[in-house]
Amino acid sequence: MNLKHIKKLMERRKSQKKGEAGYVLIVGGCEDQVGPVSLAALAALRAGCDSVTIAAPEKVAWAVNTLIPDINTKKFPGKYFTLKHAKEIAKLSDKFDVVLIGNGLGPQAANFCKALIRKVHKPKVLDSDALKVISFKEMDNSILTATYSEMEKLLLNSQKEFLLPRLTDTNPKELGDMLQGNLKFFLNNGNVLLIKGPTDIIISLNKVTLNKSGNPGMAKAGTGDVLAGLCAGFYAQTKDAFKSAMASSFVNGKLADLLLKRKGGYSFIASDILEDFQKLKGKKIIK
Repeated sequence: MNLKHIKKLMERRKSQKKGEAGYVLIVGGCEDQVGPVSLAALAALRAGCDSVTIAAPEKVAWAVNTLIPDINTKKFPGKYFTLKHAKEIAKLSDKFDVVLIGNGLGPQAANFCKALIRKVHKPKVLDSDALKVISFKEMDNSILTATYSEMEKLLLNSQKEFLLPRLTDTNPKELGDMLQGNLKFFLNNGNVLLIKGPTDIIISLNKVTLNKSGNPGMAKAGTGDVLAGLCAGFYAQTKDAFKSAMASSFVNGKLADLLLKRKGGYSFIASDILEDFQKLKGKKIIK
């Protein structure tokens, strides 16, 4: 993956109409977490999709409205999502091309999250709290953006704990090949696994690729939310889960590398990545 590939994914025709680059719905947030859905939403827009709507508890959604005028919100009563919200949000999701679930939901929303994933039949990106409550058998056409600890939880939920000793003791390429061989059912359903680490591993049914862009400064709050939002934004445009995961991993890491040089250290934050999106190697990638 390089700059030319990213430009190709984001190409537009002169006759392009609103909606052709996709609409994204982000479901997340709770009383204590407004930042994750905000970062994810901005990242999806920066990736090039046409519109992003956040479905969130009402106070979260109002806070987003004050922070980001570019984002639409759908407000739900309560401090966090409960099981009763799942049916309404699943119906809402029918209007969107991709649904991102998990950012800042909080542990109180576990039952809601599990029910929603089963009810939403659109392409999905699953991140953060969504990865703690599901198994590999419950997903289709999804990009999963998992840390190693989230992978452990997924494997336990999927009764594949025999793979756990291999997670941190295997080099990235061998780990990708091993997981590809042991998660055939999951990958056969159009799913892609993006394992976040010093080297990101992107796994589909037929391919395993590595992304080495990025640096230790990314081990801080918000960078994972940016990655998930990029995945959703690219996926809404391309309808290709694997290419979207690769592009998102590359862009997120490459921008962090540029920020490391420009700021002379690890002082950059997740929102800096979004602000620098057009500065890859000093070249604009959005015309």
